[in-house]
Amino acid sequence: MQYMEQVEALLRVRDSFDILCRKVEIGGRRARLYVVDGLCKDEILQKLLQFWMEITPEEMQVVDGLARFSEKYLAYTETEVCAAPPDMAKNLLSGAALLFLEPYREALVVDARTYPVRSVGEPDDERVLRGAHDGFVETLIFNVALLRRRIRDTRLTIEALSVGRRSKTDVAIAYLAGKADAKFVKDLRARIARLDVNSLTMGQESLTEALVDKGWYNPFPKVRYTERPDSAAAAIAEGRVVVIIDNSASVMLLPVSLFDFMQENNDFCFPPAVGGYLRLVRMIVFLLTIYLTPVWYLLIQRPERLPAWLSFIAVEQPTAVPVIFQLFIFELAIDALKLASLNTPSALSNSFSVIGALILGDFAVQARWFVPEVILYMGLVAIGNFTQPSYELSYAFKLMRLLILVLTAVFGAWGFWAGQAVLVLLLATNRTVSGGSYLYPLFPFDAQALRGVFWRGPMNRENS
Repeated sequence: MQYMEQVEALLRVRDSFDILCRKVEIGGRRARLYVVDGLCKDEILQKLLQFWMEITPEEMQVVDGLARFSEKYLAYTETEVCAAPPDMAKNLLSGAALLFLEPYREALVVDARTYPVRSVGEPDDERVLRGAHDGFVETLIFNVALLRRRIRDTRLTIEALSVGRRSKTDVAIAYLAGKADAKFVKDLRARIARLDVNSLTMGQESLTEALVDKGWYNPFPKVRYTERPDSAAAAIAEGRVVVIIDNSASVMLLPVSLFDFMQENNDFCFPPAVGGYLRLVRMIVFLLTIYLTPVWYLLIQRPERLPAWLSFIAVEQPTAVPVIFQLFIFELAIDALKLASLNTPSALSNSFSVIGALILGDFAVQARWFVPEVILYMGLVAIGNFTQPSYELSYAFKLMRLLILVLTAVFGAWGFWAGQAVLVLLLATNRTVSGGSYLYPLFPFDAQALRGVFWRGPMNRENS
């Protein structure tokens, strides 16, 4: 079986301890079974081997190929005959078992794979009060099953692709045939298929940066991520495409515009009046997080011009540190606290939050580093940022807020309005992944769709 030695050299069986080879005899013929330890179901392979080793040479005389052997002696659903060594290696390293039987040069692929997987618990950053409490996991086939469970429509199409010369990561695109834009689906499929990368080391972010057109200067995201199967199923029902990546617990929703980031699952967990109110509150608070500190800083630059009814916003006891520097220090400090909280053990998280509040609050004011107004307004901004479910959009507006602050500090009112011009310009020139308008339904104007953005109507009308 010289060709098996060549296959073993390709698979580097002798160099990798987890690639196992089991030499057996099936009906008087030599055979070898290759598996990756930890990625195959031992119980199934044990039963198959036990059955094969009971086959007599007389019974094997009717076998004239691996396809015939599979039909007669392989009681398993997912099998195929593979002839190309690269395909053999890909199947084996994906978790399937390879069976070589003398004298054939092909391999019989038995898809008895199993992957380490955690429970489909609710995502930490997309919690809801009512509704489903399951979430995507790092195994692609499980995520596909979660979508199939929610959309029992024959038009639901899930195509499998492979990306990366080294990683050969499994990628699936899910869409509703006849509902999704066929031209966009074809273009997306072609763009993923021709990606020339070594590996998707960072999952969906690596794929996003490879798919999305370059434009580092524009921070506004073109891809929305979700870890909730119900959100992904709703996006598919609306005609969007969901991209699922193996080893990633979040999926990509394409295409999306700016206003698609403003919706959240909790909007649909309550009656229309309550859900619409929550959406309006989220939008108003988020707008305040963009303009609260720039407008306040613009007004206090000339405190003598403040009207009497706004005199309370003036800084009564200035410190040696300019207010603009205080705002920037707090912006950096809030992000530093976020990063520190990610590395803080759960048992110490409460202590960490108390220490952070003391350092950034009372102690900073008593030391006359910061004025109380800066702490108040930046605290409101930090809280308001958590009302936005998309981290990418939240940080995009944070960068714009910093830009407006810098322009306001340097050029005053002219700089403030120049910042608004830059914000509008970046939004207007940004395009979705499909090439559509990033500001739809505001531009091009669609009154009915725009009304649905700001106020959630009854779901029976939206689904009609």
